[in-house]
Amino acid sequence: MDVLSDVLRVVRLSGAVFFEVSASPPWVAESPAGDGIVGKIFPGADHLMSYHVVTQGTCWGGLINERPVELLAGDIIVFPHGDPHVISSKPGMRGAPDVKLYQHPDREGRLPFTLTMGAARSEETHIVCGFLGCDTRPFNPLLSALPRVVHQRCRAEGPLAQFVQLAVAESSHPRVGGEVVLGRLSELLFVDVVRHHLDTLPEDRTDWLAGLRDSHVGRALTALHSDPARDWTIEMLAREAGLSRSAFAERFTTYAGQPPMQYLAAWRMQTAAQMLLSGVDNIAEVASKVGYESEAAFSRAFKKIVGVPPGEWRRHRTSGSAGRPGADKPPTPASTAASVDDRRTGSARPGEGRCRDRRRRWSRP
Repeated sequence: MDVLSDVLRVVRLSGAVFFEVSASPPWVAESPAGDGIVGKIFPGADHLMSYHVVTQGTCWGGLINERPVELLAGDIIVFPHGDPHVISSKPGMRGAPDVKLYQHPDREGRLPFTLTMGAARSEETHIVCGFLGCDTRPFNPLLSALPRVVHQRCRAEGPLAQFVQLAVAESSHPRVGGEVVLGRLSELLFVDVVRHHLDTLPEDRTDWLAGLRDSHVGRALTALHSDPARDWTIEMLAREAGLSRSAFAERFTTYAGQPPMQYLAAWRMQTAAQMLLSGVDNIAEVASKVGYESEAAFSRAFKKIVGVPPGEWRRHRTSGSAGRPGADKPPTPASTAASVDDRRTGSARPGEGRCRDRRRRWSRP
């Protein structure tokens, strides 16, 4: 089991290349927070990540009111947490974002939008801008492990350089199916950025991503994601990890941010949520597939972690309701643990715990 691939699949990662920009200085583009535009770009997604790839020239990019980084041709900058940010011809510039401009094209339109800023000059900068959508609820362990900004320099022979070449070709010479191709390229780009970020983490880093490369925690995560419906206990997972029960519980919690059985409960609910949204299975079938012996036990566990019963949650999500039930109620350690394990013994509770171009106006300085 490739744990990272499993997480990206279950949290429904999707991508889109939205803008192809040609800009001559001076210029500035300020992007709003992702939660204000996610529904316009990826209806049904919880979360929006933004990225920008410089295909020619140089510019500056960073979070609002924080020091920007210089972006060179071939570089990518990603904002995993959807923070408002600025891309500009020189540092310190500000613009005025307009959320109404972030709209999918109508039937006659096509992504990406081609945008021109300023008069054409020899020092033009070209940028490909896109978004990635995903779910954050009930549980997305990857996002918490990523920084607010990820800046990756171009590697001449790496996947990023190939993405840039393909994106430029698809954007410059639109073909049938190009929007889908660009979306898939966005997803591949993000995976490459995450893998490179993991490879460059310091050895003493302790978060979920670092846990994937830890010999003990990595084995336990692989076991859990390979068979989340299994009736796991801490003792069983400790054997998988090659540690004593106490040493494993402490090490897993250090990396994953929560004890093993709480992590398992949260991941089961995320897996169940993905199944519920697919519409293929009824609630009883979903309950069985994520390891619960009855629909009632599953519904109680789901409500404890998500905030509402699974049927109500699915109705709101599939109807496109703006206010998603339970969205403001994060899972608590107590409620998560109660759905899976007995804290005194670490064993599953019977019944419940057993897991059986549109033209865009750009601000000028």
